[in-house]
Amino acid sequence: MKNRVDTLPVDFEARTAAGALRLSVVIPTLNEAARIGRLVEHLRRHADARLEDILVVDADSADGTASVADLAGARVIRSDTRCRAAQMNLGARMAGGNVLYFVHADALPPASFLDAIERALAQGRPMGCFRMAFDTAHPLLRVNAYCTRFDLPFCRGGDQTLFVTASLFEATGGYDEAHVIMEEYDWLRRARERAPFAILPETVTVSARKYRDASYLRVNLANACVYTLYAMGISTPRLRRLYRRLLHRYRSGAT
Repeated sequence: MKNRVDTLPVDFEARTAAGALRLSVVIPTLNEAARIGRLVEHLRRHADARLEDILVVDADSADGTASVADLAGARVIRSDTRCRAAQMNLGARMAGGNVLYFVHADALPPASFLDAIERALAQGRPMGCFRMAFDTAHPLLRVNAYCTRFDLPFCRGGDQTLFVTASLFEATGGYDEAHVIMEEYDWLRRARERAPFAILPETVTVSARKYRDASYLRVNLANACVYTLYAMGISTPRLRRLYRRLLHRYRSGAT
C-alpha cells in the first residue's frame, strides 16, 4: 500500500514563489534510533530562520526511532510503507518549505548547508548535492569520497543528500515508488532533463558502517554490479534481493 495524502498542506508553486529560502529537511528512517538524534540536533544547531521544518518519516521502526527524533525536535510522520521512495514522497507532501532537502539518517550535512543551498539557488541551480566524506580515514574510502566531486551518474547517490525546489520536485512527479532501490538515480535522471544540477564543494560526512559490516571490496563490487544491472533494465525488486545476497547483511536504513 502506498502512502497518499488527499490534499497538499501548501501548494508547491506558491511555496517556491514566496521568494526567501524556507528549507524542509526530509529524513526517511527505519531502525535508526542510534543516529537520528545526532542528525536532528546537528541540523538544529546549525540552522536559523531559513529552516522551515525537519520531518522524520519513520516506517514503523522497532527501536524507538520515532521517539528519539521527536525528543530531538523533529516532526515525526508515520509511514505505513517500508520504502524510501514512498517515505520521501510522503515527507515532501507534508513539508512546509519551498525547498526540499533529502537526507539519510547516517549522514551529517556541512554546518553551512543553508548558506550553500541558498547560494546554489541564487546561481540558478534549483537542485544539487554535496560532495561526500566518510567518518573514517580508510584510504580506499577516501578514494570513493574523492570521486563524488565528478559529475558522473555512478558517482551520485542519496548519501550525498539532495536538495531541490519544491516546484521542480512536484514537476518531476517525485520519486517512483516502484523503485525499492536506486530511487535517487531514477529521480535524478528525470530531473536533469528539466533543470541544471549542482555539485557543491562542501562535504557531507557519511557513516562507513556498511563497509565495516561487509568489507570495502564486497560493498564496491555489489554497488558496481547493481548499478550495471539497473542500467540494463533489471527490475528493482530483483536488484534489491541481489544486493542483499551480495552483502549477506543489509543495514542501509529505510529501504
